[in-house]
Amino acid sequence: MPFTYRKGVLCADEVALDEIARRFGTPCYVYSAAAIEAAYAEFAQSLEGRDARVCYSVKANSNLAVLALLARLGSGFDIVSSGELARVIAAGGDPRRTFFSGVGKSEAELRFALEKDIGCINLESEAELARVDAVAAKLGKRAPVAFRVNPDVDARTHPYISTGLRETKFGVAHADAERLYRKAQTMKGVELIGIGCHIGSMLQESAPYVAAVERLVALVDRLERGGIRLKHIDVGGGIGIRYRDEAPQPPAAFVAGTLAALGERPHTVVLDPGRSIVGNAGVLLTRVEYVKPGAAKSFLVVDAAMNDLIRPALYGAWHDVKPVAESVPGNAVYDIVGPVCESADFLAKDRRLAASEGDLLAIMSCGAYAMVMSSNYNTRPRAAEVLVRRGEAHLVRRRESVEDLFALERIQG
Repeated sequence: MPFTYRKGVLCADEVALDEIARRFGTPCYVYSAAAIEAAYAEFAQSLEGRDARVCYSVKANSNLAVLALLARLGSGFDIVSSGELARVIAAGGDPRRTFFSGVGKSEAELRFALEKDIGCINLESEAELARVDAVAAKLGKRAPVAFRVNPDVDARTHPYISTGLRETKFGVAHADAERLYRKAQTMKGVELIGIGCHIGSMLQESAPYVAAVERLVALVDRLERGGIRLKHIDVGGGIGIRYRDEAPQPPAAFVAGTLAALGERPHTVVLDPGRSIVGNAGVLLTRVEYVKPGAAKSFLVVDAAMNDLIRPALYGAWHDVKPVAESVPGNAVYDIVGPVCESADFLAKDRRLAASEGDLLAIMSCGAYAMVMSSNYNTRPRAAEVLVRRGEAHLVRRRESVEDLFALERIQG
């Protein structure tokens, strides 16, 4: 476990979180490099002996130090914007091992990706196919492409993070896929190299995932019978983690089911994990500003807020909360809230804690979809980020200053 108590203090690996708070202040994100490495290794080992590629989903956590760590491990990357591609390049990642997903790629983004020799552009509409063909022709290139096919498989997850059903904005309809592949085959500006899907996030069991792969494989076989031969099959990501009492199957179960569905087919298999690599490798460290008892509700007002961690307000997401100084749970029940001027500004509700003003708390499982979704609402500077590696804590993103927030603004008149 990356975050455990040692001599009564919660630690990130061997480094005490109270020491990190003293050095870098709060709120502060803290990541464990060892936990990220172990999670990546679980995927890599499950795929041993197979022509395969792990493409980390950058949107989960895009800190340059995290991306650089994964690049050194041999990871490819899955991106959804040219900004994320720029981050991959800045971190030492290889654009040729990067897949560009997303439903709304602009001409400028496509041009940038092709100029950087992107590994694959995942097409999500017929209109995007036409745009990619035109942009590639202007550059005198052939764009490597794959269609993201919507398999219409229920991921059995939260509707906001379910992406494989017919009514979502993602992908092309399964019924349209063969026609689109045949159309793309006639275009001079694109090269068909693969096919992919992604059915959603926080998958707890492999059955829906494997069902989607089976639908994809059947489509690949039909395409090949029609003379369209592809190099890779991208089966997506979305594997869940434990936040509270979930019991997700391990990545190895998803990989085993995927490989069984693929059988002896020679295609490179691509996986795009994000949360399952970084989610439980991070915490949000925060300090109690006030204890506010009340008749109906009691509150711990902390220095982190919904602008630092939007998931509870956005999804009703549950994050465990641990005191940094180990203690016996108290009798008082608190909502843990921040200073932002919104009733939805909460990090946790109805938690039994023994806490006093000045105490440090760790909001657990904040390695994914936390800092990347943060904002400057209420003119709040975003938190610092710290990476613990080999027994040392490194500042990998300084805390913003208020001056940073209005540095791009100008007063007229």
